[in-house]
Amino acid sequence: MAFFGLFGRRRKNRDVIERLYKAVVEQSRSVTFYQTIGVPDTLEGRFELLTLHMTLISRRLKALPSPGPDMSQDLVDLTFAQFETALREIGVGDISIPKRMKVMASAYLGRASAYDEALRKNEAGLLAEALARNLFGNAEKPSNAVEKVTNYVIQSSQALENAVIGDFYSAKLPFFAVIDED
Repeated sequence: MAFFGLFGRRRKNRDVIERLYKAVVEQSRSVTFYQTIGVPDTLEGRFELLTLHMTLISRRLKALPSPGPDMSQDLVDLTFAQFETALREIGVGDISIPKRMKVMASAYLGRASAYDEALRKNEAGLLAEALARNLFGNAEKPSNAVEKVTNYVIQSSQALENAVIGDFYSAKLPFFAVIDED
């Protein structure tokens, strides 16, 4: 009997992680980032915004008591499974997948580390540098774009500090502040 209960619990947890993943993807694909802020609407730009949002969610989940850290890992695992699926869908061959995944993992971890460090140290300048480099690269940035996205990330991180595990179970993420369109 306990054996069947275990499968039910795993399925429930998978459903929670999938809902959470969907909510984060939807936020990272908000047209505001592309049309108002000017993040390039490219595969790379979408990767960058997803990485940014996953980092914010993961930071909070890791800070929560159990099962928060496990949920964080499950969310990251699902994200990478989706990255692999996306690579296959755009025609990357089986032989190239591991190399591409390694590059993506390195990029993801590097960005997550940079954002985490800046937020942990409460260094808006350091965060702005990382965001400018990662979200925009060499692309032309609209006026105040880096400042707007930096403020968004800081506000989002602060809002997430008050999030409880139930917010993540319901995928009602409290941190997604509105970016002014001025």
